Amino acid sequence: MQNQTEPPPETNSDKDDQAMEFDLSSTTALDLTSFQLHDLDSVELPSSLTELDLTANRLSKLDPRIANLINLRKLSFQQNLIDDAAIESISSWDSLSGLEELVLRDNKLMKVPDVSLFKKLLVFDVSFNEITSLHGMSKVSSTLKELYVSKNEVTKMEEIDHLHELQILELGSNRLRVMENLQNFTKLEELWLGRNRIKAINLCGLKYIKKISLQSNRLTSMIGLEECVALEELYLSHNGISKMEGLSTLVNLRVLDVSSNKLTSVNDIQNLTRLEDLWLNDNQIESLEIVAEAVSGSREKLTTVYLENNPCVCLQLEDLKSLELLFFNFFFFIFVIPNSLLWLMSKAFLFLYLVLCHTWTIIPL
Repeated sequence: MQNQTEPPPETNSDKDDQAMEFDLSSTTALDLTSFQLHDLDSVELPSSLTELDLTANRLSKLDPRIANLINLRKLSFQQNLIDDAAIESISSWDSLSGLEELVLRDNKLMKVPDVSLFKKLLVFDVSFNEITSLHGMSKVSSTLKELYVSKNEVTKMEEIDHLHELQILELGSNRLRVMENLQNFTKLEELWLGRNRIKAINLCGLKYIKKISLQSNRLTSMIGLEECVALEELYLSHNGISKMEGLSTLVNLRVLDVSSNKLTSVNDIQNLTRLEDLWLNDNQIESLEIVAEAVSGSREKLTTVYLENNPCVCLQLEDLKSLELLFFNFFFFIFVIPNSLLWLMSKAFLFLYLVLCHTWTIIPL
């Protein structure tokens, strides 16, 4: 006879529950990305945590227990439902004074939150919100190295000139009209200002900057880049620029994107011997000889030239001589979009001609 005091047999459900029990007491990093949590009531938050990632949940308020995580260095609320009222309590979280990275990207913020308590902050991200002004940014610690405020509605670059340690500044997709208050960013390496309403380049002598993005603005001139001698990548596509100028001093440039402008010629890049990628597509360049001459100093490094949607790539058979000049004795690819059967025939003929006469030349069809 079965002993009546014997415990009931273990079910699969009991095993699953046991499998889900973890000892988090010594955990240093907790990633709860995409758990679709509305709150953290069911989540243990051990005091040992140094990183807490709550990305892609449904949080609309801050759990007060986070304020007691004295070892926390990285905190992310990215892609939640946090608004100005909900984030306000963070300004009194004294125990988190050692926080180094705070991510509030993609929430419902309409103003810059008060993060003045975080005296060691290195990374601050409030991108993809509805912030209309940088008012309050003056309270952010001067230790900051990376600031991300893209995809908001900011109209003025203000209250950031105290950020002397800044290395990355992202203000793309806002409503900026003027580049200003950059003169103190002597350590800035990356500046991202694409998709704004900027009409003129004013970099205030940023001699150590390596990457600049000003695509999709209202620029009509390149003037203003001359002193950025450490620049390695420059993105100026989708503007109204009609002349290439002020580039000859940028001898460290590796990537130059001036596509989708109003260029009729290629100038001022003969000194750019380190150039690797050159984007010239969607302009009004008529001559391949001009391109060949312009890139003559870059032959050792140049690997890619984009020329599609320019008059110079609508070639007929009689243009083979000028193409040979362009490709002679160095390797790079031209990417073009064929717009007629005749163009394709001439391209095929050119390929065979160059393979037979100059076997070192590579031109993909």
